Amino acid sequence: MKPLLSTRALAIRTTTAQLVEPLSIDLWPGKVLTIIGETGSGKSLFAQGIVGNLPAGLSAHGEIELAGGLREQGQASGRRAAWGRELAVLPQEPWLSLDPTMRALDQVAETYRYVVGKSAQASRQQSRQDLTQLGIEQAEAKFPFQLSGGMAQRLAFAATHAGGAKVLIADEPTKGLDSARIGEVISLLQAGIADGGALLIITHDIEVARRLGGEVMIMLKGRIIESGSASQVLDAPTHEYTRRLLNADPARWPRREPSAPSGEPVVQVRDLAVERGERVLFEGLTFDARPGEVVGVTGPSGCGKSTLGDVILGLMQARSGSVSKQRNAPRVAFQKLYQDPVAAFAPTVTLGRCLDDLVRLHRLDASRIDGLLARLRLDRGLLARLPGNVSGGELQRFSLLRVLLLDPVFIFADEPSSRLDLITQQEMIELLVETARERRTAVLLVSHDEALIEAVADQRIRLGH
Repeated sequence: MKPLLSTRALAIRTTTAQLVEPLSIDLWPGKVLTIIGETGSGKSLFAQGIVGNLPAGLSAHGEIELAGGLREQGQASGRRAAWGRELAVLPQEPWLSLDPTMRALDQVAETYRYVVGKSAQASRQQSRQDLTQLGIEQAEAKFPFQLSGGMAQRLAFAATHAGGAKVLIADEPTKGLDSARIGEVISLLQAGIADGGALLIITHDIEVARRLGGEVMIMLKGRIIESGSASQVLDAPTHEYTRRLLNADPARWPRREPSAPSGEPVVQVRDLAVERGERVLFEGLTFDARPGEVVGVTGPSGCGKSTLGDVILGLMQARSGSVSKQRNAPRVAFQKLYQDPVAAFAPTVTLGRCLDDLVRLHRLDASRIDGLLARLRLDRGLLARLPGNVSGGELQRFSLLRVLLLDPVFIFADEPSSRLDLITQQEMIELLVETARERRTAVLLVSHDEALIEAVADQRIRLGH
């Protein structure tokens, strides 16, 4: 028996630096290899090097071999012919794998029709079954921009999985999903493995790695610092960084004493009812968000968590009820941290230019940028890059930096840490909470992670129950 995919001393480089040190792996039929590491450690770059879709300016060096007989050097492009057939990729950002002009059902059916070779009728029938299995059957006629982040991720998974490729490389396939949906995706991944496939998964979710089992590698700054079976690495780690990573799980965070809210509410919600299409998401919702208060919102995918924030910000209309906001605050003082940071940045404008434009437009203090870069552990060199050339986690931290520059009185944080590793997530959430306390900013924090909300929220709202 041969591995379905092998790399030999595969390294990722720029013209001046090595971002991922040479790494050799074998993906065997029925096996899982999980790579865990902090944001920007090189995990996704290694996966992109295998596939052959690295960002401009980066190159892969070493050898890659597929079981179908293809063997080539990392910089070659012959393996692109295997995309969808032998080698399937589920990228970190679902928007990168979805056609914005196609409806959900057609996105999946296209794979069955043109990759698998099914008839048009059979393709649509199978696609409908896949969407139903993932709990997004109501989205079949919608475009990607009409879907929540979690729904878009499930749609991207369905379209990727439809090709039947034996090797699946999944970059954060469960981010933005509630625990029930995570279980469904894990079941689908396990079914593919049981059918003789192999899985390379990049994830920040320790529990996902535990449930999938197999082998685990811990990557730090482009180098594997610990590897072994999932039980060995995650239950009895030997490296200090691995222990630190495990201890950053929100379930292990110290519990804060809820603050006693004071002052006039920044936002008042009264008897609010919201619907999408003809479906009522929630109704009868009433609460206040006061200066310095963190209001945590949890609930299953599609229950209206993101919609609630958009209604408060005036981006959507409610069916009934009212939202009142602090009268003396300018509109720009009400800000949103997007679940998908890619959607919040112009793709052709560098991050540095984006911040410069913001400073100039709103006459802000540019000297604060360096301090925020340091606090968010962002390298100043990233300012020269386009949004598509940094990791999802780095881009999310830039989103927070941009919001904090505006000195907001209210932040709607929509799954702001879903793309971050556990260590960076803890640092970012702590910074968000500290900022709320120090600057008297009200925060509406949405998360699927009950433990995270339990650890930091002063007030909790559960939707969909």
